[in-house]
Amino acid sequence: MQALHPLKEYEPVIGSQVIEELHLLAEKTKGWTIQNINSTSVGGGVAEILNRMIPLLQELGVNARWDVIKGGEKFYRVTKKFHNALHGKEEEIGQEDFDVFLETGEMNKKMMELSNGEVCFIHDPQPITLVDQRESSAKKWIWRCHIDVSNPNPRVWNFLKKYIDRYNAAVFSAPSFSQPLSIRQFLIAPSIDPLSDKNKELSSDFIQSVLQKYQLDPEKPMVTQVSRFDYLKDPLGVIEAFEKVYRYIDCQLVLAGGEATDDPESTEVLAKTRERAAQNPDIHILAIPSGSDLEINALQRASAVVVQKSLKEGFGLTVTEALWKGKPVVASGVGGITLQITHKYSGLLCHSVDGAAHAIKQLLQNSDYAKKLGENGREHVRQNFLLTRHLKDYLLLFLSLFHEGDIIRF
Repeated sequence: MQALHPLKEYEPVIGSQVIEELHLLAEKTKGWTIQNINSTSVGGGVAEILNRMIPLLQELGVNARWDVIKGGEKFYRVTKKFHNALHGKEEEIGQEDFDVFLETGEMNKKMMELSNGEVCFIHDPQPITLVDQRESSAKKWIWRCHIDVSNPNPRVWNFLKKYIDRYNAAVFSAPSFSQPLSIRQFLIAPSIDPLSDKNKELSSDFIQSVLQKYQLDPEKPMVTQVSRFDYLKDPLGVIEAFEKVYRYIDCQLVLAGGEATDDPESTEVLAKTRERAAQNPDIHILAIPSGSDLEINALQRASAVVVQKSLKEGFGLTVTEALWKGKPVVASGVGGITLQITHKYSGLLCHSVDGAAHAIKQLLQNSDYAKKLGENGREHVRQNFLLTRHLKDYLLLFLSLFHEGDIIRF
């Protein structure tokens, strides 16, 4: 996997000192093998980050690998139930579900080639049982939790905890997600790549062509939520909030997103969202296929307000993307979103449909305020949530596992 943008191209965005620090850290990890394992190569924030992270690690001399587990429809239905339950949603989970999860884990243990290198980096619950192979593979094992587990279903969490406690370390995206564990815990927020197709600057002609393609009115203020179609992203709540604004302001709503290969529920959510929106021609439901990052970028840049009305959120990459584009963002004050938005400084946080509607209306009616929030948000992202910071954190994490209690000297 070759880097689309070598590290030197990030220098105008983040400065030369950050690049120098990355090279210094990489001297300590050069030649190490870091094997990342997750459940999908397409769709969702984990795959998106790994697509950008792996090539940069390789450029720094780290033998970074990325492998994806295999699973059938039953397995992904179970892991979706687990996902919802870990977010605190009521789910009927029986012994058969745990059996399906464990059977798929056994299959992957037999089929997957695990590295004997330095670090095996497991992402989220789907591949968690691979730690059974720890004694015969990598020297250190990390479990990376990308979801909001601040209030998990106890039965599912206790089932997973038996495996988590066998890792060398766990990584969470926000302090509130931390749970009592017998292993070391680290806080590392996700990131975006400012040079990727989804985040780079675009010409006004291209943006206009995307609006034309999707039959969106360039003269009408656009409120946009970009997310996969998932109940936890609350697309129906976004529509309800928009309708409250629509009574007073002539605007349009865009709900744009794709379907992750490991999320069997998304087709059902998309269908219900389309049904709910059918009566209003100013509500546009766009099922955008994977690989359409330039179009997502254009939709965000064309928006007057970007919304992320999640009910639970490990970390809203789409929030960071919008802030990076200098857009005013209205988002739920949940999970990792609260790390990204300081209320009334770098965006507006809401806690209900009415709260979201009020905030959207306020921003549409006060362009100077909206612009200032967007400017503050962009700078906050530059300082905290770009890929180079994430890369530095991971290098420090890898080193810390082999230097517990030591001072790492450069």
